[in-house]
Amino acid sequence: MEKKRLAIITARGGSKRIPGKNIREFCGRPMIAYSIEAAIESRIFTEVMVSTDSVKIAETAKKYGAKVPFMRSRENSNDYAATSDVILEVLKNYRMLKQEFDCFCCIYPTAPFLTPERLKEAMQLMEEHHPSAVLPVVAYSYPPQRCFIMGKDNRLEYKYPEYIRARSQDLEKQYHDAGQFYIYQSEEYLRKKGMIAENIMPLVLSELEVQDIDNEEDWKLAELKYLLVKGKENFGE
Repeated sequence: MEKKRLAIITARGGSKRIPGKNIREFCGRPMIAYSIEAAIESRIFTEVMVSTDSVKIAETAKKYGAKVPFMRSRENSNDYAATSDVILEVLKNYRMLKQEFDCFCCIYPTAPFLTPERLKEAMQLMEEHHPSAVLPVVAYSYPPQRCFIMGKDNRLEYKYPEYIRARSQDLEKQYHDAGQFYIYQSEEYLRKKGMIAENIMPLVLSELEVQDIDNEEDWKLAELKYLLVKGKENFGE
């Protein structure tokens, strides 16, 4: 029997730092359109849905091919609701509709660099290795072991003085969440109430595929990077 897979795009309407960012125009299209199209074009999901509390976001999501079978509750639409709360609500609502999925992919609505190919790679890792989750990560561009903190009298101090004389190339490479998507086994996620911190398999991305978008400066950088990356693709470089 073919496995059922759900893509959940989480798009709250009340963004504070960049108002309306989930449907704000990014390089010619609403930001959320990139996540929806990547999920649909990957052809690996039984259903692609958007969880939102906003009628405008819901209308935009439907326009680009996603489903909005129910609106997000007020309880999980405030500034304090965790992504896990939203996901658990979505899975439980689908159960009420007599629909269950073997696994799901939580995709952020501000992920314009996400591609169908990366989604397929991640799903292949899940199917072949059976981890609890697959998480895209990117290496820190500079070793965190050499970081500074603000000390007394506003003077810089090494956070890890034991690495003062260490060469950057000799330090252990460290990674951070790429902030694009996560894939989980649905049954385990429900059983552990979203608290999964082990048996996570990485999908390593390059810095050209990743950009935090938390403020206006991030937004401008993301557009420049997107145009640069897409320009190279168009010219076959």
